[in-house]
Amino acid sequence: MNIAEEAFMELYPGKSLSYNISVKYSRQFKPYNANVRRYGNNLVFHLSKDWRKISREIQIGLVQELLTKILKDKKKTMNMELYTMFLKNVHIAIPKTKTDSILEASFNRNNDSFFSGMLDIPNLEWGSDSTSKLGSYEYGSDTITISSIFRFADPILMDYVMYHEMLHKKFKFESKNGRTLHHSPEFKKMESKFPNHEMLEKELSSLARKHRFSFRRAILSF
Repeated sequence: MNIAEEAFMELYPGKSLSYNISVKYSRQFKPYNANVRRYGNNLVFHLSKDWRKISREIQIGLVQELLTKILKDKKKTMNMELYTMFLKNVHIAIPKTKTDSILEASFNRNNDSFFSGMLDIPNLEWGSDSTSKLGSYEYGSDTITISSIFRFADPILMDYVMYHEMLHKKFKFESKNGRTLHHSPEFKKMESKFPNHEMLEKELSSLARKHRFSFRRAILSF
């Protein structure tokens, strides 16, 4: 019995398994990422290779989380709680090997101003020059990625995006009524404490528009 079959039977005791379930481990995912895909009567769980070394109970909890999402259920199990606890604390063991002086300065400014210097520094890296995804925080790799459009922008704009991603690192996520919340009321309340945040939101939109316009103009003149 594979872990997905075991996860299903624990989640739905006494219920017959009407799906063909398989689990595949892949190096294509970032650390501790996973997803599930349904193809007709088949459920295929794709897990990053990093999950192989994690206990079976926690892996079962991960699969159960994915099952409840794709089956639109609200069940909870002890293994799901173990998985949530693991994912919220995995950053402690992640090696910190990526940094950048500009990004680190931005992180430190925010850390001193809003977190009393208590937030542990994660991996920091520049992303592509995306205007749709300005920043991101990866729980599994403990990495904040910032769009490279901020390399030469007003530092306050980068600080605001960095602050948003630092809040993701601080609050992680909440599971409630079968849903995973990444922007909890507490998250939004603290986000609003950044000075002039409403004005900065408008300036971010303006910066993104200007960058997209410059990119299109460069293509047309090529």
